Amino acid sequence: MEVRVAKSAGFCFGVKRAVSLVYEEAEKNAGSVYTLGPIIHNEIVVEDLRARGVRIIDEEFRVPESGEVPPAGSTVVVRSHGISREMQERLEGRGYRVIDATCPFVGKIHDIVSKHSAAGRPVVIIGSPAHPEVIGIRGWVSGECAVVERPEDAQGLHFDRDVPLCVVSQTTFNFQKFEELVEIIKSLGYHVVVTNTICNATKERQGEALDLAADSDVMIVIGGRSSSNTRKLYDICKSQCRETYYIQTPEDLAHVHIPGIAKVGITAGASTPNTLIQEVSQHVRRTEL
Repeated sequence: MEVRVAKSAGFCFGVKRAVSLVYEEAEKNAGSVYTLGPIIHNEIVVEDLRARGVRIIDEEFRVPESGEVPPAGSTVVVRSHGISREMQERLEGRGYRVIDATCPFVGKIHDIVSKHSAAGRPVVIIGSPAHPEVIGIRGWVSGECAVVERPEDAQGLHFDRDVPLCVVSQTTFNFQKFEELVEIIKSLGYHVVVTNTICNATKERQGEALDLAADSDVMIVIGGRSSSNTRKLYDICKSQCRETYYIQTPEDLAHVHIPGIAKVGITAGASTPNTLIQEVSQHVRRTEL
């Protein structure tokens, strides 16, 4: 059996930074640290932080399990996905100590859409409308805005064609789909100011996964079930390798059949700890399933 792990698999810069900030705050301010939503889409990391006293609050600033509202002065960490301008103002207005762990690449998008919308240009965000990052980006647009995820969304745009469109992307969106959607928008007669805001790490991870899957008999994609970027990795790998499996922990390998002579590729989403990738890799190497 040959096992190969994608070099780019695992935590990206933004996620690593956000998680590190939460662990640092948990150590310094035990019992008074909260994250606005799960800090990352990985259940293992979230549970470990919970064991250290870090609690999750929702958009109403309540702990879902208890209904508790953190008192003023509590530390609230904003995750790497970022938040809207309105949410930022609400947090500050409640007297919380806000630690902004927004990925710098996402923060750059906030600046871009804020600038263009202030200049009167409609903004098109290419991404998943329900994703926290996209919701946050939309919250920095002061004028017209649309979210495009599929070709039919692009076909349904109805903006003034005499005004340039500002087009940006969710950082973890599929690069090939982004290019296809931009071409559709251009074909409709719009003049577009396109800023490719897909993170370089995302593009590298997706390209590497594509090549690895094309040369593997079995592909294993590791990540949380709610992770958008891991789901995109799975779809990319599945398009090249029929035997592609989406798992969260090494225990999930019990349901995966890997022939002893197989070439196995392993990749992982941006919210997957390196320790977990190593565990899965070791498990595959020492066991013929």
